[in-house]
Amino acid sequence: MKTDESRRGRRGGWQVADLPDASDASEWFHGRLPEAWFSAVDVTVDREEILVVGTLVVDSSADDVSAAEAEGRIGRFRSETRAERIEIAREAQARYERKVSWGVRLGDTEALFTHVAAPVMTRLRQPERRVLDTLVDAGVARSRSDALAWSVRLVGQHADEWLGQLRDAMAEVDKLRGEGPTL
Repeated sequence: MKTDESRRGRRGGWQVADLPDASDASEWFHGRLPEAWFSAVDVTVDREEILVVGTLVVDSSADDVSAAEAEGRIGRFRSETRAERIEIAREAQARYERKVSWGVRLGDTEALFTHVAAPVMTRLRQPERRVLDTLVDAGVARSRSDALAWSVRLVGQHADEWLGQLRDAMAEVDKLRGEGPTL
């Protein structure tokens, strides 16, 4: 168990303080995954999950892949690699104490095989609840929970550049904290 002193100055509160550092997860997966599987790998980490999305290797003779062909290749990859992906996920979960989820990209088709849908508790005042209720009443979402998830996805799409800058700034603050004096 970490002491209170080791938790000071860390972003994210006690939930994150007790998790192992996963800043090297991308490098770990790049080193651990079989080279024949993917031409590129994107690894995204948060408090609950590590999402590994690989771009399948395409034959040089086939530049364009139809949606149906992509679905077939993705399905074949999923079934042929299941046992090995489970073993890799177990190793990563032991190392990083987070669930590992998998996805594959081929051409314009992307499929997530598994993923964590983590519940998030929030308190909303009436004006915010009315926004969610309007989305539900209009049939945009089935529930307040779906409406909130839809809103978060929409903000994420339209604020990607700003969120990226914010993440970079937070990383720089963490770096400076690590270089600062200890008490």
